[in-house]
Amino acid sequence: MKTTLKLEEIAMLGLGIYLFSLLSYPWWLFLALFLLPDIGMLGYIINNRVGALSYNTFHHKGIAVLIYIIGVYISNELLLLSGIILFSHTAFDRILGYGLKYEKGFKFTHLGEIGKKD
Repeated sequence: MKTTLKLEEIAMLGLGIYLFSLLSYPWWLFLALFLLPDIGMLGYIINNRVGALSYNTFHHKGIAVLIYIIGVYISNELLLLSGIILFSHTAFDRILGYGLKYEKGFKFTHLGEIGKKD
């Protein structure tokens, strides 16, 4: 992935960390929940189509932002936390080159094939 895109994702991860710092939760909770969105990979147990759908649901920044905005609107700190965790995790995945999945298989993403050198 291009350096500019990685820097953008690093900035988004930083934003997620900052937003978490505004919440009343302890920092260990951020670390404990950080990898939770990867539960979306369990869909691959069924098949590639279900796997891509479930993975992408848990790794879509638009969904993360929507959850966060709803949390702001109804003043629900749990929704704020959920949106921040999803957003931060997704930014971290993008830094590592993991993008949204195609139905073709886990290694085929919108950022290119995982493991393939440019």
